[in-house]
Amino acid sequence: MSKKLKGVNPELENAISTLLRDVMQDETASLTDKTKVLDRALKLEQIKQKISDDEWGKGFFNNDEEGEE
Repeated sequence: MSKKLKGVNPELENAISTLLRDVMQDETASLTDKTKVLDRALKLEQIKQKISDDEWGKGFFNNDEEGEE
């Protein structure tokens, strides 16, 4: 069984980048269309940050409160 590589599929990343560029340059694209594509690009960036940061989200399970002695 092969181990799945950690990271974002480069083909997906390129497709979203191309789609973002094309839709933003399209004068006939609606604001809704542009917003949806922008949202996808931002979500991809969020996923990439989560993958690259091993500490991402670990603070949520920390019971220590700042200011307690």
